[in-house]
Amino acid sequence: MEADRFFHFIRNSYVEPWRPESHEQNRVVMEIVAKAAAGYAEAGYLTIVDGIVIPEWFLEPLRGALQAADHRIAYAVLRAPLASCLARVQEREGQPPVDHEALTRLWQSFSGLGELEANVIDVDGRSAEEAADILEQRLADGRLAV
Repeated sequence: MEADRFFHFIRNSYVEPWRPESHEQNRVVMEIVAKAAAGYAEAGYLTIVDGIVIPEWFLEPLRGALQAADHRIAYAVLRAPLASCLARVQEREGQPPVDHEALTRLWQSFSGLGELEANVIDVDGRSAEEAADILEQRLADGRLAV
């Protein structure tokens, strides 16, 4: 599930999710994403939430909803160098421009993750297929469990 799509459903009072005043909106959206993910998992589907799940803000709503429904939870951070992330955002077609300072702060929220560092997959210099293979292996062997 692409978590970013859930933000696009908001039409009234939408606040760009990287702005400081968007925190309450972001929390609500991630709770909705968690409920949708739990619904798919309850139906028996392997469910992967693809999104910016900042540990200190959004991991708990997702984990809580899935744990309440008795589902297994894994968490992975695909980490690339800041310069690569900035370049990828610039290359996206049809996306509104993102403030580089905001993106830098967002990138920094995934550094120094403490015990969650074990859930990081370094994707620098890897193809999407290579990153997916590593993710699949770590999911299978349980190294991404949270």
